Parts: sequence; C-alpha cells; structure tokens
Amino acid sequence: MQGSSVLAIVGVGRLGGALMSGLLGAGRAPSEVLAAERDPGRAAQVAAEYGVEVLDPPAAVAAAGTVVLAVKPQDMGSVLDQIGAHIKPGTLVVSVAAGVSSSFVAQRLPAGTPVVRVMTNTPLLVSAAMSALCAGPGAGDEHLATVEEMLRPVGRVVRVSESQLDAVTALSGSGPAYFFYLIEAMIEGGVLLGLPRALAAELVVQTAAGSALMARGAAGDGSGASGAEHPSLLREAVTSPGGTTIAALREFDRAAVRAAVLDAVEAACARSRELGAS
Repeated sequence: MQGSSVLAIVGVGRLGGALMSGLLGAGRAPSEVLAAERDPGRAAQVAAEYGVEVLDPPAAVAAAGTVVLAVKPQDMGSVLDQIGAHIKPGTLVVSVAAGVSSSFVAQRLPAGTPVVRVMTNTPLLVSAAMSALCAGPGAGDEHLATVEEMLRPVGRVVRVSESQLDAVTALSGSGPAYFFYLIEAMIEGGVLLGLPRALAAELVVQTAAGSALMARGAAGDGSGASGAEHPSLLREAVTSPGGTTIAALREFDRAAVRAAVLDAVEAACARSRELGAS
C-alpha cells in the first residue's frame, strides 16, 4: 500500500490509538491507514483491534503521504532518527507530541519536509476532540488545510501560533483530565449523600454534558456555537438568592477552587515548556 492518501500513525499508544479509532469511526477506510509500531505484541494488538496494516516505522513512513508522529515527547528524537531517511519528498509530517517544537522535528527530517504541529485530546475517541494546529517549517496554508480536513471529522479545529501551543496544551490537551477529576469528585459526593453510585454517575455525567452544550451555545438542532452566553451568566442563571447553589459556590470560594484551577493550568503550561526544552 502506497500513495498520497495513505496516512501513517507512528506510535499507537493512547493518543495515537484515539486518533486512529476516531478517524476510522468517522469513515476513513482502514486501507488508507497504516500503523507504525516497533513492539511486536502491541503491533498484533493494533492489527486485531483496528483492522489496519501494521509495519515497522521506516516501512510505514516510506509508504505514506501523511505521517502523524504520536510518540511520547521523550521518544521523539530517537524515532525521528529512525525514520528521517525514509520520508519521501513531499510527505506531510504532523506532530501531536506535547512540548516538542516544529523546528525540533524539521531539523531531523529531509530538507523542505513540511511540518505541522497539532495539540489535540482524547475525546478523539468519540469524535469530539478539540484540536489546535500551527504551521511549522516548510508548511503553508495548503498543508494546514490538509490537516484540518483530516481532523474535522473527529472534532473541532482551530489555527493558532506556535507560541500559544503550550497554553493550548494546558487547557484542552490536559483539559479532559480536569473534567474527569471533577466528575469523579461529584459522583463521590452523591455517594456520600446516600445515592447509588450508578445513579450518581448518571446524574453527574448528563449534567456535565448538558452544561457543556449550553456553554457552547449549541441549539437543539446542533447548529453550532452562535448565541453562546458567557459562563458567568449561565452560572448566575442557576444561582438563586439564598438557595442551594450559592451555598455550594461559597464552599468553592472558601476552598479557593478558582485559584487552584488557575495554578493547575499554569503548572501544566510550564511542564509543557519544560518538555520542549528537554
């Protein structure tokens, strides 16, 4: 299998697997997707789970028109050393590794190879990802448009400058974990109040999903974000004078939850910068 329409995903771990699952679930043909995996056990698992051909990384990138690098940041250098000489002229290389600059990638590839850097997140699995992308060395609007077309079936896509990607990583890249953390805590609160865990989970998860739709401003027909209200207005609409919600929000303020969130996002951004520097 070889051709400009072939996509090779190098590294099929959590994020690479989520991307593969999302793209296949959104209708991309398995015959147009290659998995590049060095571990034989993982390669067999990927082939069985996704129904795609699995090759070693050099063979996979040599056969692809677009290569997605979904390896861990600390492994990026060694992977690029392994595959760099096998990248065909004109191949588009997309990096989804947190903290790894596009220049780091481009310097280890054949001269002129277009590089696009992307920060996405695990809701790829349910075609609800938030992806941000920027042009690296050698990449132009046509390359950004190609990556947007690839990612749009699995969520929303925005263009940003590379200097903003560490902040994007801290918000939407790591963001699902923050919401899962809060959901988990709220479920435990329901159990503490005597609700069965399954009922508490249903109440909390549906409340989170509905609140997200309201924050996005999506109409009942799924028409999009027009008409979205500011989160503070949505919060105020639930907060009656002297009621239950204001009592709960007072406890959040006493615990400095808002400040903790700001500190957490700042810490995630700093860690992304550290990964890039190392």
